[in-house]
Amino acid sequence: MKVVVIGGTGLIGSKLVRRLAGEGHEAVAASPRTGVDTVTGEGLAEALEGAQVVVDVSNSPSFERGAVLEFFETSTRNLLAAEAAAGVGHHVALSVVGTERMPDNGYFAAKIAQERLIEKSGLPYSLVHATQFFEFVRSIADESAAGGEVRIAPVLFRPVAGDDVAAALARVALGAPLNGRTEVAGPEQYRMDEFFRDALAGLGDPREVVADEHARYFGSELTERSLVPGDDAALGRTTYQEWAAGQ
Repeated sequence: MKVVVIGGTGLIGSKLVRRLAGEGHEAVAASPRTGVDTVTGEGLAEALEGAQVVVDVSNSPSFERGAVLEFFETSTRNLLAAEAAAGVGHHVALSVVGTERMPDNGYFAAKIAQERLIEKSGLPYSLVHATQFFEFVRSIADESAAGGEVRIAPVLFRPVAGDDVAAALARVALGAPLNGRTEVAGPEQYRMDEFFRDALAGLGDPREVVADEHARYFGSELTERSLVPGDDAALGRTTYQEWAAGQ
């Protein structure tokens, strides 16, 4: 099966391409680095020729509210139109658990807009909502830092390994379209402040983690379940401790 991975040279995309190729599929890594640009449309028709499935794990180069919305709307429209022309039978997109709970967040609002375009496209599709990746622990802490402290809301948190997200995407891509969504998360649930306190200590990061119920997550105030999936989420196998030991 030919599967084109949009954003296929990034963190999740490269893992997915390796996994699909290892299972004997023709996995194409499509990104500006390989001559495929979903914003301009450059190289898109050629990349999709003969593809049965497209998996979109691309991300905006800017998280500014207007820029990220323009990226996801433009790239998704271009991609869906190219897929329709090429006869692609399954569109898979990676999104984030909790998008609909934080519409005031510019990034999440852009992901909601992307999902609406996919749902209304008429193409068979699957949406995979993932929780936060282990690989982003330090960047989340940096975003939450102020004056030598890392201020984190004491809410539920269930991060996941990038490899487990790639495995979930592969399963969905090779299966029948869901025409709906599925969720993927890590095997263990934490209090977010406790997780970051332990994780930063393990990284040798001396910053103090302060529990603050009003601490913002990339601009949004969190409620207890803002970032965690429902009870029927697929759970990855890799714990944070196992992942960290392998780094």
